[in-house]
Amino acid sequence: MSIPTFIFLILLLHLLFASQPCHLILTSAADGRWQLLQTSIGISAMHMQLLRNDRVVIFDRTDFGKSNLSLPNGKCRNDLTEGALKVDCSAHSVEYDVSSNEFRALMVQTNVWCSSGAITPDGKLVQTGGFNDGERRVRVFSPCSSRDCDWQEIPNGLAARRWYATNHILPDGRLIIVGGRRQFNYEFSPKNIAANTFNLPFLLETNDKEEENNLYPFVFLNVDGNLFIFANNRAILLDYVKNKVVKTYPTIPGGDPRSYPSTGSAVLLPLKNLKMADLQAEVLVCGGAPKGSFAQALRGNFIRALKTCARITITDPNPKWVMETMPLARVMGDMILLPNGKVLLINGAGSGSAGWELGQNPVLSPVLYRPDKKIGSRFKTQNPTTIPRMYHSSATLLRDGRVLVGGSNPHAFYNFTSVLFPTELSLEAFSPAYLDSKFNDLRPKIITPKSMSGIRYNKRTNIQVVITGKVAENLVSATMLAPAFNTHSFSMNQRLLVLGNDKVTTCGNSAYNIEVTTPSTHNLAPPGFYLLFVVHQNIPSQGIWVKLR
Repeated sequence: MSIPTFIFLILLLHLLFASQPCHLILTSAADGRWQLLQTSIGISAMHMQLLRNDRVVIFDRTDFGKSNLSLPNGKCRNDLTEGALKVDCSAHSVEYDVSSNEFRALMVQTNVWCSSGAITPDGKLVQTGGFNDGERRVRVFSPCSSRDCDWQEIPNGLAARRWYATNHILPDGRLIIVGGRRQFNYEFSPKNIAANTFNLPFLLETNDKEEENNLYPFVFLNVDGNLFIFANNRAILLDYVKNKVVKTYPTIPGGDPRSYPSTGSAVLLPLKNLKMADLQAEVLVCGGAPKGSFAQALRGNFIRALKTCARITITDPNPKWVMETMPLARVMGDMILLPNGKVLLINGAGSGSAGWELGQNPVLSPVLYRPDKKIGSRFKTQNPTTIPRMYHSSATLLRDGRVLVGGSNPHAFYNFTSVLFPTELSLEAFSPAYLDSKFNDLRPKIITPKSMSGIRYNKRTNIQVVITGKVAENLVSATMLAPAFNTHSFSMNQRLLVLGNDKVTTCGNSAYNIEVTTPSTHNLAPPGFYLLFVVHQNIPSQGIWVKLR
């Protein structure tokens, strides 16, 4: 066989396999690999949150109709809202156990559709808002070792209806809930300090007529304690205590929207050099849809998604957006911080907009963004999945370094037949290249502290690891990651702190002691549970849970 013929056959096989609806596991790990975990968990993963017991709470909405998973022990839920089943004995939330690859049904009482959430300092998932009977609810899920813990609900826990809002943990441990449909304000939970709403005109100013383009605003806690809030195509820095805008950032060049339904994604890039007085913070916004894409998609005209990212130093006295070009145009993509400080762009569509039936051309290949490389060389395309993950898909980082991926339901109800993109009930894991076994000799294994240990602010802390290969001490670093609440292409509260290393000491038998200094203030890292990793030559250990207090 000639070389040209062989290459042609390889390309033909690749195209054939890529077009098949079957679920494949890619064996090549050079650019990541995919693994199917569950063909169906019974619901579509619209929202996702990793808990401190390595279980993931997943939920969709209660007015989809009957799901493919029954509630246990004959439980049923009564629902008087329009369009919902009056008696629904199926689940709309599950708890997925990462270690056993098993899941169980959970019971939400009210509609959690397009809601928001965050992990409080005590490790509970506090979830807010939703639709209809759920729009002013606060729900709490407390991690437990048994299989009988479930959702608890607080009626009228919110001062305003919250649908498509964003949550963030504050330095004092409270939640701030920002925006939502026709809510140009913010509020706090719990209500022990401030019970009412606070007007935020910025959200009204960024509201495009008939398209909005300012829902699920991108919110990040800046290192000075103020909130960076991005909506549509621009941002402000808000002193939420005084309800005062302290800085207005320029519009992203080009002016195209990046917020729902022209859904892009955003991350606060890893915070480094934490001991410096002039600590810098950068935000990266990627993808989205050109202005008017939502209206055009309603007419059947699917405009190509944005192919650009915009990066800005939000702590700069005179901040400016720096534009970059992605390998693939993407709308409804997710951006996941990895333990080694890289960013994974995953999920999404190549054209159209968020909304039912409004996305086309699924983007199957993730892209790795390497923020420390020179501009023009930061992106690297990864191996593709075979499962489209479009509207209402989700993703989250796991403690072992994999990225859990689920969901995709671009329909008003569950729909599995006679549609271009059927409702997706499966779960997959994407394993970045750093999990390849060829890096095992470089991979640290944390010996101490033990998982669930407590650590305090601004303290010298020792981490003991085993690394069997040759160690480059200047390339050893510890990182701390806050677990994020993911929905609608945004990971709320996502935050990675690079602790670096103050000193590396050889202890013998491939053991090393790494001395690090914990974050100095609550503004840098709000109190609560974090995943602690040790990274060596860009290869991370498995994480351990620590509680910062």
